Amino acid sequence: MNWLQKLERKFGKYAIHNLILYVIILNVAGFILMQAQPVIYYSYLQLSVPKVLEGQVWRLFTFLLEPPAGDMVSLLFFCLLYYTIGTALENTWGAFRFNLYYFTGILFHILAAFLVYGIWHYDMQLNLLYLNMSLFLAFGAEFPDYQLYLFFVLPMKIKWLAILDGLFLAATIMGGFLTIFFTPQLIGINSSVPKAVAALIATANFLLYFFNSRRFARYSPKQMRRRADYQKKVKMAAPKGKGGTRHKCAICGRTENDGDDLEFRFCSKCDGAYEYCQDHLYTHKHVTKDQA
Repeated sequence: MNWLQKLERKFGKYAIHNLILYVIILNVAGFILMQAQPVIYYSYLQLSVPKVLEGQVWRLFTFLLEPPAGDMVSLLFFCLLYYTIGTALENTWGAFRFNLYYFTGILFHILAAFLVYGIWHYDMQLNLLYLNMSLFLAFGAEFPDYQLYLFFVLPMKIKWLAILDGLFLAATIMGGFLTIFFTPQLIGINSSVPKAVAALIATANFLLYFFNSRRFARYSPKQMRRRADYQKKVKMAAPKGKGGTRHKCAICGRTENDGDDLEFRFCSKCDGAYEYCQDHLYTHKHVTKDQA
């Protein structure tokens, strides 16, 4: 039994179910506040280490009110996307582990702000950019072939957007440390060592969970080669004739012919031989005997 399982057995009953819904409610409340009186947030609620040290400890919590977008359309898109991300991760990991992932992300944000202030005396006033980024990266790692429609029109697999997210994060971190040897103008990246340290620490929840999970093994060269060999054998063993397949998702109808990186599993909780792709294995509604 690993440390996560031990924690879950001891504290799992305290987990907040459907946590992402409460997060979205905070985002909407913060958006309303920012539209009405933005000075209230920036003067009294924003995360500011010097103000916290002066006794304004409520800032450790109220900075969560800062909305992720400044206009209604962007906020609506964000809420829809992150509700999908949050519910999918909670269904996959369980409420406790999703809670732990999100709240450790908040703690790492606070730690990053204090560390940067303690070393460089720079009040960075971090927002939730890196926390939201860590959620997006986790979703991309768990459901790489989930299809998102950009601007509700252009289809794109989530893994490509997650890769762009990761490249932006890597550029921020590496570019910041490169400013030790080169000027920011020469590098062409608006970063610095404090920003790099803050980005690295603030997204540590993703790094810790990803590299300590079996999901990381999916991206090792050995596992990728094994998956390629498996897909090759599946295609060779497929029934002859046009459209012959051996696997089919009971929800979306995709087969192994729709992508070399698709994986299929049978659900042990459904009554009957129902097979699902990796995008629907943990999110589908279980089939009971009456429904079958």
